[in-house]
Amino acid sequence: MLFGRDREREELDGLLRSARDGRSGVLVLRGEPGVGKTALLDHAVESAEGFRVARAVGVESEGELAFAALQQLCSRLPDPPDPLPDPQRDALGVAFGLTTGHSPERFLIGLAVLSVLSAAADEQPLLCVVDDAHWLDRASAQALAFVARRLLADRVALLFASRGRNGELAGLPELVVPGLGEDDARALLAATTEGALDARVRDRIVEETRGNPLALLELPRGLTPAELAVGFTPTTGLPLSGRIEDSFLRRVEELPSDTRRLLLVASADRLGDPIKVWRAAELLGIGPEAAASAADGDLLDIDTEVRFRHPLVRSAVYRSASLAERREAHQALADATDPGQDPDRRAWHTAAAAPGPDEGVASELERSAGRAQERGGVAAAAVFLERAAELTPDAERRSLRLLLAAASDLSAGANERARRLLEESVPGLVDPAARARAMRMEGAIRFADGRGSDTPALLFDAAMAVRDLDRDLARNALMQSLEAAMWAGQLATGTTLQDAAQAALELPAPPGEATVPSLLLDGYSKRLTAGYPAALDPLRHAADLYLGDVSERPVLTWDGMVWNATGELFDFERHIAVARRRVRLAREHGALSFLPLALCCLAWNERLAGRIDAAESFVSEAEEITAATGSPTMPGANEIMRLAMLAWRGREEEVRAVAPAVTAEAVARGQGLGVTLAQFCLVTLELGLGRYEEALIAARDIYEQDPLYPGSIILPDTIEAAVRCGDSDVAQAALARLSERALAGGTPWGLGLLARSRALLAPDEEAEPLYQEALEHLGRSGVTTELARARLLYGEWLRRRRRRRDARMQLRLAHDLLEATGGAAFAHRASVELMATGERARTRVAATRDDLTPQEQQVAQLAAEGESNAEIAAQLFISPHTVAYHLRKVFSKLGVTSRGQLAAAIGHHAEAVG
Repeated sequence: MLFGRDREREELDGLLRSARDGRSGVLVLRGEPGVGKTALLDHAVESAEGFRVARAVGVESEGELAFAALQQLCSRLPDPPDPLPDPQRDALGVAFGLTTGHSPERFLIGLAVLSVLSAAADEQPLLCVVDDAHWLDRASAQALAFVARRLLADRVALLFASRGRNGELAGLPELVVPGLGEDDARALLAATTEGALDARVRDRIVEETRGNPLALLELPRGLTPAELAVGFTPTTGLPLSGRIEDSFLRRVEELPSDTRRLLLVASADRLGDPIKVWRAAELLGIGPEAAASAADGDLLDIDTEVRFRHPLVRSAVYRSASLAERREAHQALADATDPGQDPDRRAWHTAAAAPGPDEGVASELERSAGRAQERGGVAAAAVFLERAAELTPDAERRSLRLLLAAASDLSAGANERARRLLEESVPGLVDPAARARAMRMEGAIRFADGRGSDTPALLFDAAMAVRDLDRDLARNALMQSLEAAMWAGQLATGTTLQDAAQAALELPAPPGEATVPSLLLDGYSKRLTAGYPAALDPLRHAADLYLGDVSERPVLTWDGMVWNATGELFDFERHIAVARRRVRLAREHGALSFLPLALCCLAWNERLAGRIDAAESFVSEAEEITAATGSPTMPGANEIMRLAMLAWRGREEEVRAVAPAVTAEAVARGQGLGVTLAQFCLVTLELGLGRYEEALIAARDIYEQDPLYPGSIILPDTIEAAVRCGDSDVAQAALARLSERALAGGTPWGLGLLARSRALLAPDEEAEPLYQEALEHLGRSGVTTELARARLLYGEWLRRRRRRRDARMQLRLAHDLLEATGGAAFAHRASVELMATGERARTRVAATRDDLTPQEQQVAQLAAEGESNAEIAAQLFISPHTVAYHLRKVFSKLGVTSRGQLAAAIGHHAEAVG
């Protein structure tokens, strides 16, 4: 029975009640070893009447088996009645080693598990219990954490128990399990101790164990009657878990020799496979009778599985054994493992048994790393490679394996381990290509660590190191250096954009080569050295190649640079097409590490197009995915896009509060582009509020730096602010730059901004045709927000010419467009101008759809387009039950009763702003 756990039981019972009612719940029990976490899990299982129960246990496996715990959990569940979507099914099959294929995206596996759990909960409520979560392999932990954060409307309760804070589970609801109170500790001690204890002895035991139930149960068992008579012996300075281990160890030492050897074999086999344990024991000459003593001593039970009394028994046995004894046990387990069915486990045991460097064993570990990589277990691959390096006799090969291990750790997000292994590998790297790869990796680590200002120079040096040996590798590194320099912006140290561009021109691609990265490098290099017009053809060609790519597994690495290029060219049609493809590919392939940034870019396009509801929903989804995965591709992207939304809406107080934090974070990470984008948002805010001097100050900084993309689209804002401030020199200089770019590109977006800007500077007799030209171009551009601003400027000009009737028409259209697109500050400018003409602007009545949350808006839109619940779930990385839950709320809010009524109810926003 449980003593003193009323609060904990109430939490667990509430979790189960919610799951029965169709509301998912997650809880992490956290506490020291022996505090009773497993007993609470058992209570939950016993209380889960009517539930299907699936259990998994983390083992201290040091990450060598990717998805081991996840496979353990899913093996307890039935196959879904409806097949999983192909990408999910394939990802799960590869991750579990059931099929072969491309390495799956780690979060696509999480989505597949979410689908499996949701389907299992259709038949009956589901309780998933994961004990010893602190020992989960990282791949399993990431997938389960993702599932925990995406559960909402399923009959699923997910329960973890962990000793300390598991980084992957951080942020999930948790309950700290303390030691028992004094009264409950005394009651437990009295119920489990034979004979009466002196009250002073009892109180001393309670005090020393701090109410830890396992300590209360186990430590007295290791004491003699004399010791019990006086209380515990003097403390040894060991932590409580160490003292419990010592107690277990004393009991182990009293067992027969063969029993102790059996315990060691069982402790060395982390999967707890009884068949393999007995096979290894037989090879060591250990008979079945050895298990009886272990069972009698309540230390180990082997039947259909291998169960230790407590994980501390396992650790006590393994740590106390000599190195020779451990090697003997691992060799027996290796010999007992089928190399065809479980080559990775066999390789691991063989490595543990190796007395010294052994190339054969190291090579087998490297092959295991490759298999782990193919399954998506990059953290496991790193562990295999690191161990392979330890056993490698040749110094150079050892360094290469350490370098590969560092790369796997970097992919897994273990930056500190990656840095340590990289530093260890570099002195032994002789091959220039390998040294260049090490420099590229150091640059990636520095960028991930927030040292973006240093990254361009490292990548540039890597390119220069191999330019005479491997042109493709050098150009790839130069492209990475150029991209890093773009991110670093004004904060870059050493290498600049121009440095990378000039080096790329001196290292041209082979004749006829036309790949996306090669064309991007050529285009950006020409843009930075030969001027804007020279970049048009290669950058457009790169975008068209990207948009036409129909390969099974397209490379997502350069998506951002393609998107950036189309924006730099004022090519909105390609710009939004690239953004949509990025999001679609990330969804299809489960590339959640890429998805938040892709969503933010699409939100930017939707905001430009005037679809503010869609933009807000994409930003919200990016924030949700970032929270679920904990690994945004570009830290700060969500915050910058949220700032852009606030600025466009004219929410001054919020912008003033958020902008300094975004800027400080960007500076701290060496990401000058983040500083520039925050300034861009301030320009938008100040122009909307009519504060032209402040707008000009912020705009001039961007204008003078001329960063790729922001440096082009800031030009019309700079001109507007400069004209209003009477600074004709800045206005004319910015107009000259805009003219070159807009005329070279010839797109409606660019030409419309150019005509609008020329109108601001033109004499009265020339201005009106230019405003009308701007409206004609921008009306075809798809950039509705710029069309609305053009009408506002035209209306302001007409009013100042005292043409009130004409001014009213333009200002009324501008006001309605700006209101519909969320540009509240600019809309207020239009309303003030309208009042000056003698007309009051109409107040916009909030549409019912404004009451929908961002995710409800997405679900409603997709449902209106005919997508099924399963298809919507796959796109939004939620379960079909959660889709149904959101749809019920959408129907209620919109007052509709069927999916067929949704399109009319939510309205087509494009019609509202067209």
